[in-house]
Amino acid sequence: MTSIITGDIINSRESEPKNWLKTLKSTLNIYGKEPKQWEIFRGDSFQLEIAPEKALEASILIKASIKQYKNLDVRIAIGIGGKTYESEKITESNGSAFVNSGECFEKMKKSTLALKSDFIDFDATINTMLELAQLTINHWTVTSSTIIKTSLENPELNQNQIAKMLKKSQSNISEGLKRGGFDEILKLLYYYKTQIKNLC
Repeated sequence: MTSIITGDIINSRESEPKNWLKTLKSTLNIYGKEPKQWEIFRGDSFQLEIAPEKALEASILIKASIKQYKNLDVRIAIGIGGKTYESEKITESNGSAFVNSGECFEKMKKSTLALKSDFIDFDATINTMLELAQLTINHWTVTSSTIIKTSLENPELNQNQIAKMLKKSQSNISEGLKRGGFDEILKLLYYYKTQIKNLC
């Protein structure tokens, strides 16, 4: 079982690609190599293959990375399933994970983060939780996004260390994490990972 993340940048034309493209590439690079594990296509769309248990965390990290840029957001569909054909390029590989990701992406209207697998009950629960999470995530400020991105990338660091890294005060970090619902997001990620283990 694998998972495929399909995404595109919302409002990409309102910002110079050189601003966000480098950030997107460096975030995708954390999870694999181009073009076998990830690829950017049509200028502002991308696909990433990743282990199912890491898919949601990667999606939230990509969101935080892109939302560091004013007026930008990212639409992300997670597909979980099998892989029946592996190419040198992810965009040419195939299987139910790719189909689920594509179908999920096509059906996204107001949502900017959703999931589709072969497990209907799992999907219903997680998608309800993701819709609730978006009530906070969709309103992340540039500052909150930067703090959350840094915290997700450096889980071993405490708030004082994150503050030093970002040249901010510890109270700024604490406030940014609180406003961004970081503790609740960590609980969501933990729940998601425990459920995925039961499915695999």
